[in-house]
Amino acid sequence: MATNESDGGKEKDVQLARLVLALRSQGVTDAGVLAAIEWAPRELFTPDLFKERAFEDSALPIACGQTISQPFIVGLMTQALQVEPRSRVLEIGTGSGYQTTILSRLSRLVYTVERYRTLMGEAEARFKQLGLTNIITKFGDGGLGWPEQAPFDRILVTAAAPEEPKALLSQLKPSGILVAPVGKRPVQKLIRYLGDGNGVFRSEVMTDVRFVPLLPGVAKEP
Repeated sequence: MATNESDGGKEKDVQLARLVLALRSQGVTDAGVLAAIEWAPRELFTPDLFKERAFEDSALPIACGQTISQPFIVGLMTQALQVEPRSRVLEIGTGSGYQTTILSRLSRLVYTVERYRTLMGEAEARFKQLGLTNIITKFGDGGLGWPEQAPFDRILVTAAAPEEPKALLSQLKPSGILVAPVGKRPVQKLIRYLGDGNGVFRSEVMTDVRFVPLLPGVAKEP
């Protein structure tokens, strides 16, 4: 039996509700984070081949050999970042722009760096489509951060640094928070760095994760 657009919308609402319940059951309980996840249309950031899986709690492939992260990990990292309405946030690894979009709903400004020009262009088009005006993009080496715009209140890294990301920590305010996967494949540690207000950062290991590596330079594309 054929379904109409209304049926499709209802099914999407059901899938989204299930996803949010699943995230809550796993410990993502911050109301602002969950509201941002509910608002962000994950299907817009998912390749056509995987759109029917957009509301699964799983990572999915995107262009350039990258991934759109599992919603639970997105929620967990965003919650750990403790973004405030006046926060200036640096994101390393724009990717599809899904995580960027969620950060933009919670903060004043998001500065995001991507090493793949193709991904950057596609993400910018999505931001425009959604009417997001508080996102500033940069094509460049994410490992170097964005020193011209530092210091940042919060920094989120969506690729695995091989070791403590000292260059990025140096661009964080003394009382800021940085969340990043750290380590080498196949499994890394998700670590939160918290500033004490005097430039000393203590680290907390949150969980095991699997992220693509944070590579130096910009990508060469055909």
